[in-house]
Amino acid sequence: MKMKKIMAAVLTAAMALVCAGCSNTTADNSSSGSASADKDSYTIGVIQFGSHPSLDNCYAGIEEGLKASEFADKITIDRQDGNFDSATCDTIAKNMASKNYDLIFAIATPAAVSAYAATQNSQTPVIFCAVSDPVAAGLVESMDKGSKNCTGTSDVLDLDAQLALIQAMQPDVKTIGVLYTTSEANSVSQLATLEELASAAGIKIESQGVQGAADIPQAAATLASKVDCINNFTDNNVVSNLSVLLEKANAAGVPVYGSEIEQVNNGCIASISIDYITLGKKTAEMGVEVLKGTDPSTMAVGTISEGTPVVNTDVMAQFGIELPAGYENAEKVTTATEEAAE
Repeated sequence: MKMKKIMAAVLTAAMALVCAGCSNTTADNSSSGSASADKDSYTIGVIQFGSHPSLDNCYAGIEEGLKASEFADKITIDRQDGNFDSATCDTIAKNMASKNYDLIFAIATPAAVSAYAATQNSQTPVIFCAVSDPVAAGLVESMDKGSKNCTGTSDVLDLDAQLALIQAMQPDVKTIGVLYTTSEANSVSQLATLEELASAAGIKIESQGVQGAADIPQAAATLASKVDCINNFTDNNVVSNLSVLLEKANAAGVPVYGSEIEQVNNGCIASISIDYITLGKKTAEMGVEVLKGTDPSTMAVGTISEGTPVVNTDVMAQFGIELPAGYENAEKVTTATEEAAE
């Protein structure tokens, strides 16, 4: 009888230990879940394809948006520049993914493609910024929702409004030139859209593809000799070598139309302009929602409202072009003012 009581006591103690273990496991799991939902610090990666005013403004907007969020005091930003080289972006992205960064912002299409590819086997979300055609780039299947771990914002151009601006500035325009990089998916997509719109308006598009910066001087000179004007997209390779394009176009006596205000500040005649700082802020807002727990795959690709007309009055005077009717409220800048500010 005494042995039975001893055995019973041992079994009771063992059961108590098992239950205690179960209780501790539950408590630990619960505590872990709570910590992941509200961490003390977050490491945010930023991959910028390269440095030119448009992309720099994107980062300025992202930084401003993050500083205005509830995560401002908890965020460490690791911003790295791809120097307009996709292989460099690949290396940066793989390094960030291997360190399990909490989030990666990728500015411009090549950087976004690198980040997306590097994070397919990790849990790191990717929020892209200034990707004109994220569907063509393979980042999402539609503009209505993100992919597994990826969403962001698009700087899709209002090419219909841009074409109307060109026709208003140059009513007799017959041929518009486009210099674009053949490896940039957004440029290929924008070219196809512009060709369709121009064809309906009875205007010919003369396109000249380049592979890199070294091709631009000759390609720009050849293109400028064939056209009434040149229309510039958000092509990173061309934008970062805009001074070369402007030099060749000015020598041929043809104006260049930009895609945003910085290009107009730097010598393009006019643009239906995208506000890249505003786009960056919107990108940051989407990233903050992901940090709060929103699934990127449920988030539609973000865009900003229609562009604003901007004209460079110095360049207009250079080409003897007056401000057309309907554009009296366009934002006016001058190259001289921009140079003085620098």
